[in-house]
Amino acid sequence: METCLVYITAPNAAEAVAIGRDLVERELAACANVHSPIVSIYRWEGAIQEDSEVVLIAKTRHDLVDELSARVADIHSYDCPCVAALPIEGGHAPFLEWIGAETRT
Repeated sequence: METCLVYITAPNAAEAVAIGRDLVERELAACANVHSPIVSIYRWEGAIQEDSEVVLIAKTRHDLVDELSARVADIHSYDCPCVAALPIEGGHAPFLEWIGAETRT
């Protein structure tokens, strides 16, 4: 079983918590962590932007990433939300097994 962390940004903590809760309730993620605040600097529609955002990190299985990404896109307030999966290369085996047990099969 391949596990991964999915990095997601949101405009505020309330939206990040709502997305995280939705993903866990739907068993698309075993856990979601909300980290706040961050400053994001990016180019959007030809101009440099700087905004305060919140990071949501979801722990899931690699085979659920496409479905998780689609769900985030459906419920996120951004037109183009940041959703990026990062593979977990190793770690505490019981924790990684827990991710598998707590996500949809």
